[in-house]
Amino acid sequence: MQATIEKVSNLERRLNVALPIQEIEAEVESRLKRMARQAKLAGFRPGKVPYRMVQAQYGGQVRQEVLGDVLQKSFGEAVRQQNLRVAGFPRFEPKPAAESTQEVQQVEFSATFEVYPEIVLGDISGVEIERPLVTVGEAEIDKTVEILRKQRVHYHDVTRGAQAGDSVLIDYAGSIDGVPFEGGSATGHSTVLGEGRLLPDFEKEIVGAGPGEERSFELTFPEDYHGKDVAGKTARFEVAVRQVAQPHLPALDAEFARALGVESGGVAQMRSDIQANLEREVRRRTEARVKDLVMKGLLENTSIELPNSLVQMEMERLMEGMRRDLAQRGMKAEDMQMPTEMFEPEARKRVALGLIVSDLVHRENLVAEPDRIKALVHDYAESYERPEEVVRWYYSSPERLREVESLVLENNVVEWVLARVKVQDKPTDFDDLMGGRQQ
Repeated sequence: MQATIEKVSNLERRLNVALPIQEIEAEVESRLKRMARQAKLAGFRPGKVPYRMVQAQYGGQVRQEVLGDVLQKSFGEAVRQQNLRVAGFPRFEPKPAAESTQEVQQVEFSATFEVYPEIVLGDISGVEIERPLVTVGEAEIDKTVEILRKQRVHYHDVTRGAQAGDSVLIDYAGSIDGVPFEGGSATGHSTVLGEGRLLPDFEKEIVGAGPGEERSFELTFPEDYHGKDVAGKTARFEVAVRQVAQPHLPALDAEFARALGVESGGVAQMRSDIQANLEREVRRRTEARVKDLVMKGLLENTSIELPNSLVQMEMERLMEGMRRDLAQRGMKAEDMQMPTEMFEPEARKRVALGLIVSDLVHRENLVAEPDRIKALVHDYAESYERPEEVVRWYYSSPERLREVESLVLENNVVEWVLARVKVQDKPTDFDDLMGGRQQ
């Protein structure tokens, strides 16, 4: 076997391989003879099939398998000898007959591939990182308690007119120029006034109406209404209010505390647990924001050329991930146009960060120590009712542990960077860090 490697571009290489035909044919013959000892063909006993018949039926397939195996082996040996780090998968191609000078004696192939780039990290000492500084106090606990109460709201029927916050059960029928339109009618429709489930002008007409009362009114749909058939048009609605119920929040008592998992029913213990959960969430969001800023600093201060093969693979992974997400939402991904190019910016960012982080981990020996992996697993588990089961779940799967290990490696890189940049703690509003919360 003869093999040479040529440089096509900064990252692209081409391996040229010349394989002696006699070696290939010898291996093909060896495999066919082994097959003949076990082959089963109609009219012959197992192992008694003539070699020529086996050769005629399986020769082409076996020859392709031999060529593939030899190419893979020669490719592996060549890149090891050259100490090359291959990015992505090689593309094997037979050399055109005109390029071969020994057509009878050898078969020539080429393997085109990319190698990992050299990564040059610039001076990051001037990078400034603002670390959010958030305090969890009584106000944050009170607000969280109210959110939890609203999530457990229940309704009692009333005979008065409906008002904001009430749950109403209605029948309605809409028409445009006397003609009913699709989606314009419903029976037994339940909604909570003020939550924006219906158009504001529609809700306004219901306010004040009590059980058994009927309302008739006209409504003009907004020009940007999602229903294109009725956008900008005026419809007439006939509405019958069947039921009005006012909201009641659960009392702050032992029953409420137990509903939140506090077995003792102590309200003070409930507030303490809420504070601990909020502080844990604040820490995680702070770490996430700092990590984003660190990765942004690394991207902006690192010179790197990306292998196209890795970018393409990441684009396809992102697209497949979106398809799965759409399927889980009950949508048909095939009905949506998703050109691969739409994922390119995010793919390039992910590939670049992956290469930079991997290089720093290797160069600075930022290994994921077992103790740190264990600590992160236990930190995740603390968010669940039975932490010990979550810990066992992680440690029962090498794949899940590898995911945790990757996060530990990223955290190690973040710590390495923070020790070399300018970090300033910035007092931050609780809701700003949390990105807004359900009210």
